[in-house]
Amino acid sequence: MLQHIHIENLAVIEEADISFDSGLNVLTGETGAGKSIVIDALNMVLGERSSRDLVRTGCDKAEVTALFAGLSVPVLTALTEMGYDCSDGQLLCRRRVTAEGKSTAYINGAPVTVALLRQIGRLLVNIHGQHDNQALLSEDKQRDYLDAIGGLATLKETYLAAYHRYGVIARRLKKLRIDEQEKAQRMDTLRFQIQEIEQLDPHPGEEEELGERRAQMRHAEKIMGSLQRATWALQGDDQNAGAMTAVQQAADALIDAAEFLPTLQPLADKLQAMRYDLEEAAADVEQTAGQMSFDAGEKEQVESRLSTLRRLLGKYGPGVEEMLAHLDKARAELQDLESRDQTIADDERALALAEQETVTAAEALTVARRQTADRFAAEVMQQLAFLDMPGTVLDIAIEPTTLTASGGDKITFLLAANAGEEAKPLARAASGGELARIMLAIKSVMAGADDIDTLVFDEVDTGISGHAARKVGIKLKETAAARQVLCVTHLAQIAAAADRQLLVRKEVQNDRTRTRVETLTGEARERELARIISGEVTPAGMAAARDLLARVEQDTARQ
Repeated sequence: MLQHIHIENLAVIEEADISFDSGLNVLTGETGAGKSIVIDALNMVLGERSSRDLVRTGCDKAEVTALFAGLSVPVLTALTEMGYDCSDGQLLCRRRVTAEGKSTAYINGAPVTVALLRQIGRLLVNIHGQHDNQALLSEDKQRDYLDAIGGLATLKETYLAAYHRYGVIARRLKKLRIDEQEKAQRMDTLRFQIQEIEQLDPHPGEEEELGERRAQMRHAEKIMGSLQRATWALQGDDQNAGAMTAVQQAADALIDAAEFLPTLQPLADKLQAMRYDLEEAAADVEQTAGQMSFDAGEKEQVESRLSTLRRLLGKYGPGVEEMLAHLDKARAELQDLESRDQTIADDERALALAEQETVTAAEALTVARRQTADRFAAEVMQQLAFLDMPGTVLDIAIEPTTLTASGGDKITFLLAANAGEEAKPLARAASGGELARIMLAIKSVMAGADDIDTLVFDEVDTGISGHAARKVGIKLKETAAARQVLCVTHLAQIAAAADRQLLVRKEVQNDRTRTRVETLTGEARERELARIISGEVTPAGMAAARDLLARVEQDTARQ
């Protein structure tokens, strides 16, 4: 249960420490005092959506810390599975929101994501706000309540898995069943592309090689002239000695001189080695010149192949590597299209099987919902009779509909608030006060269907008064016998039923509005009840408050 909450700089609350007990805890106070801000604080520390607008004016951040104690075994088990050691039965949650909107969260002092805080928070507390009465009008919400009270989570998971499996196969099959003409055209295109690339049979780097060869052919005459001049320079001609002869003559001269000056021998050896290098160079030049003979056929072949290669690169390029990758992809796609008929046949069989599994799972869910509906409606009507709505008939209509992620049922809560009236959807049959009591009745029935230790009702008294309000107070107290209940109320009949009453009051200090929260006992509690009854504290109001508290004791004793 929620044991303590500490609030800092949240809206008009500068700082507040609020302790709660087991049983029914009620918050009262003047309109605008900040009662609902306490609920906002609880929502914030449980990881629900929060706004930077809640940060107190002039402050850089708002922070809420909540201590939970006496956690139930199912909650402890779930927390252990999430990796949290709560062997002492306690859990500390903290949330901070800055004026810039940045949010940070902590569990037992360790930082966590807000999403994880929200996941854990929903194991601890169920908050029923004013908007939930309107949410009850939604058929989706009605279906959720029915499924929750019936414990149908496993059946829903089985159905949802089958439904998703069916959807995956159906979408894949639809994609496969392209128009046959489009398929044939695509296959023709792929075959042409494959044949075009395979006939050329290019290899990486070929464009550069062909480009170089073409350049050689185009400048063959100039290249041959240069090679001839190089040969003459190295080997000489009829009129001039070449470099090879000149270097050899120089080497021979130094060899002769070395007989008398030995230090010249190394230089002679160097020139001799140079002579050999020149001889090799001359041989290379001659070999290159021998390779420069081109016939017209080769020139035409190179030009044609280079032109074809560049044309295909424009279609499948930009390089040969990319063209070959396109070839592999085209082959794979063609193979897929050629085998598509078999794939379609396989998927059609799989789809039929998945459809049958989905329908079977949907039928099982429908049967379970119908079995739950009668029991659920009977239990809710029993609660409504106690809440001053005798004769009210709740009928849960379950009609077949197209399969969706929620099953194959259209679920509608129908209400006949008075005997002899036709049952109509809640949106057309229930007033605001009736909706509040219907919601309380549903929550009371559902109280035993989950493991949440703390229920919070924010102004469950909307649209009710008098004897009905007294019954709502008794019902809240009855619900609080098995778990902790927190309630914000404006009605004395409900406040008088509390095991712990907290007064939320607003005061102005140093030109700043602040909200305080204090526990009421004895005469202070009687004075607050008197204020709620009469609008001000009067002797008659005090007497009415004491009488109200006495009647609650009598009602409790009779339970």
